Amino acid sequence: MKSLTTTVIGFALAALLAPHGVSAQSRLTVPESSVGTMVVDRMPSGVAMTFDADVGRVYAWTRIQGAEGNTTIHHVWIHAGVERADVELRIGGSPWRTWSDKAIVSDWTGDWRVEVRDSGGNVLETIRFTVGG
Repeated sequence: MKSLTTTVIGFALAALLAPHGVSAQSRLTVPESSVGTMVVDRMPSGVAMTFDADVGRVYAWTRIQGAEGNTTIHHVWIHAGVERADVELRIGGSPWRTWSDKAIVSDWTGDWRVEVRDSGGNVLETIRFTVGG
């Protein structure tokens, strides 16, 4: 049987060795991500890095690892330095596939990115693509 001293020392060491401020959100990873023209059977389709100006709609797809409990992420759509959308997505387990979509106006050509962020705003992944290139 462990003594009280051993138990207290064990808890103290665990507290010292654990990263400070680490939450379930910060353990999230994005092992796969892509952009495409649709999602079929929870998988991206029409995947590309460049889309025609008349693409109409683009989907950002991500696979999330490390989610526990009530977890959310955000897909933040950014064009030419301007945030065009911030989509909150619920993550129900690990691994988990999720996606968001954005209607692309034909004159929104140029460089785009979708930042995948945890609920604390930390960028987990950046998906880059070009419209009209």
